[in-house]
Amino acid sequence: MWQYNGQTIREGRAWLSNDGIQQSPQWHLWSLNEKKAAGLTEVTPETPPDGRLYNWTQNHDGTISKTALPINDVKKNLKREVKKQQGSLLSATDWTIIRKVDAGTSVPSDIQTWRDAIRVKATAMESAIDGAADTDAMAALFVTWDKNGNKSGILYDWPELES
Repeated sequence: MWQYNGQTIREGRAWLSNDGIQQSPQWHLWSLNEKKAAGLTEVTPETPPDGRLYNWTQNHDGTISKTALPINDVKKNLKREVKKQQGSLLSATDWTIIRKVDAGTSVPSDIQTWRDAIRVKATAMESAIDGAADTDAMAALFVTWDKNGNKSGILYDWPELES
């Protein structure tokens, strides 16, 4: 993102310099030195925060203004999402349960083990959500990987059904 005198300059659009000269809409093709000589300043916008945890806006200078959402609302919404994902995952194998009730055919053990693991994981996720004391603790629950590929967090890290 580039600015001229504190105003954001959009790529592909002409802009007026202080001396009243309209600059080319192709300014974004200029070299770095040409941009700086014209008085353009590169601004690196901050990364927006997670919208599930914050209300936020991006300021003209690329900075972010954010306010944490009420923790109880966040907890309620995240638990609702866990239940929704759990239901969606289980629905993929509901046919085996229907078949068991309808025709007495056994549910394959790998499917039953996976369904049980989904329920256990959902309970663990909900407990972790309930136990989070603040927004930072809530943010730490989301699955992330560090530069070495190590995983942390619990939310939405569902067991997979081996085929």
